[in-house]
Amino acid sequence: MNKGKILLVGFGPGAPEHMTYRARAAIAEADVVIGYSTYIKLVQELLEGKEVIRKGMTEEIDRCIEAYDQAMLGKTVALISSGDIGVYGMAGPTYEVLLQAGWTPDSGITVEVIPGATALNACAALVGAPLTHDFCSISLSDLLTPWPTIARRLEAAARGDFVVALYNPKSGRRTGQIVEAQRILLRHRGPETPVAIIKSGYRQRQAIQMTTLAQMADCEIGMLCTVLIGNSSTFAREGLMITPRGYANKYDNLTGDAKTGEQAGRSLSMGLTGWHACVRKYLRENPAATPREAAAHFDAPLDEMLAAIAAARPGDEAGDRQARRIDAEQVDAVLNAANDWGRLRAVIRSEAGAVAELLLDARDFTRRGDWLNMTNEHCHLHVDRQRIVSAWFLSQGDRQHGVYFVDGYGAVVFSLLLIKAGETFDAAALNAYRDACEHYGRAIAAIEDVETEEATSDE
Repeated sequence: MNKGKILLVGFGPGAPEHMTYRARAAIAEADVVIGYSTYIKLVQELLEGKEVIRKGMTEEIDRCIEAYDQAMLGKTVALISSGDIGVYGMAGPTYEVLLQAGWTPDSGITVEVIPGATALNACAALVGAPLTHDFCSISLSDLLTPWPTIARRLEAAARGDFVVALYNPKSGRRTGQIVEAQRILLRHRGPETPVAIIKSGYRQRQAIQMTTLAQMADCEIGMLCTVLIGNSSTFAREGLMITPRGYANKYDNLTGDAKTGEQAGRSLSMGLTGWHACVRKYLRENPAATPREAAAHFDAPLDEMLAAIAAARPGDEAGDRQARRIDAEQVDAVLNAANDWGRLRAVIRSEAGAVAELLLDARDFTRRGDWLNMTNEHCHLHVDRQRIVSAWFLSQGDRQHGVYFVDGYGAVVFSLLLIKAGETFDAAALNAYRDACEHYGRAIAAIEDVETEEATSDE
């Protein structure tokens, strides 16, 4: 028996003029059309002569199983969804059901995903150009996703200054999530940040509310709404919500000449190379500042400060500070080399601000499984070795020499610092430290700007 075909069709926001030719052709080709009742109504004029199977809001998996069963009978099935069927849609669950049933791409049943304009694309088009720069989408529905996961994503998006599109923002029973989202976003965004709330975009009951982040939760919001929240650059004017692409960072009056220090086709002065130079300039001008204080000043991980120091060029040093990176596979060797550094000071900080400083010798180090133990009669310090992904040698003139061990987020797990004997470091310990730095440390090459014309499809 001939096996059938499953066409996963995203038909866009619902207006016929925004449906792709391929979506229309797929529905026309289908013997059976399966979908949520509201979606069926939106494409009713295309369903004449088709077998139509309607399913309810919570029957997503039933739709997938029905599509598979119909395809096993040799039929061509269109499983439809508004927007893009791969964005909070039915494509993912369908593939999960198929794979669980033993389907493979060579099984005989053909599966095709047909993209459509997403809700965030459609809603953005109705209010201007809010997605012109980096953005993300987050669903506030905690029916299938734990709230702590959603909260972490909101925090990351807010801290990263993304334009945020909120899907499933509120329902009759889920009323607190939008308030919590507002609270999290306000930690990092101004209360006047522009917000657009679009209900049923491009459908008969379309409604648009323009508001601010401070007032967002007080607006009329439901499951048919998409909420677009601007970033720190987004502005509202003439009823439009616009996020600048960034041309004003480089050019005078957008269309004028490049600003002083900027060049067309090259990274901004605050691109990666310029950012590192900015860090080094700050450290030069603040000779008493520690890299940790610089990290607090720039609101960046300490790892970034150390990378900037390590990328110094002649004439652009970070004062008297020097750094070299230690790759993960060399960390244990560096810990062993510390046996020759004499008396050491181990420093570990808690997220709440507490600082512990312990005096010990490298011979106090032992390993037990994944744990690095630093124990003697005066102290017990235990560090999860698996958390350490790299380390940095850091020297600051004649003030400090040591190693900073960092995790995958660029945060310091702990540090080991040489101790002075009186006003100077022990010569043998310092020489051993410098030998280890030369042997295990890796210099970071400064990133050179390459002049290229940025020609992307988005420009």
